[in-house]
Amino acid sequence: MSDGLEFAARATAIGIGATLLIDAWALLLKRLFGIQSLNFGMVGRWLGHLAGGRFRHAAIAQAAPVRGELAVGWIAHYAIGVAFAAGLIAVEGLAWARQPTFPPALAFGVATVLFPFLVMQPGMGAGFAASRTPDPARARLRSVLTHAVFGIGLYGSAALAARF
Repeated sequence: MSDGLEFAARATAIGIGATLLIDAWALLLKRLFGIQSLNFGMVGRWLGHLAGGRFRHAAIAQAAPVRGELAVGWIAHYAIGVAFAAGLIAVEGLAWARQPTFPPALAFGVATVLFPFLVMQPGMGAGFAASRTPDPARARLRSVLTHAVFGIGLYGSAALAARF
């Protein structure tokens, strides 16, 4: 297998696996503590408006619905997970993906919280790092924890993929 094909296959497997873990984490938080996770329909709505040239909204829930927004949001969720996994492999190299270690995966996973803090939350009306939410500190903590879980998922998925 060529390095390019191996890179793509590993990034896809690792990204999907890590994203599945954060979805399981979100389900656990909902069932145990009643904590609602991100509504991926709103992500799809934001992306739909973004494609039309509008980046920032006062509140994405008040923006006009976009056809297929829920599907778009879920597809984007997994595509972003794969893109982040590709970023980790690009930084650490295929050698890391073949023999993964935990610290780079966790650090990279936590660092990915910058994307929602700096791009998605401001664009969707939540402000920089959730500053316009009712409880910014709690929202930030949940985001950081979720991205730490993603980092754990990056490592676990890479370790599993390395066996095959």
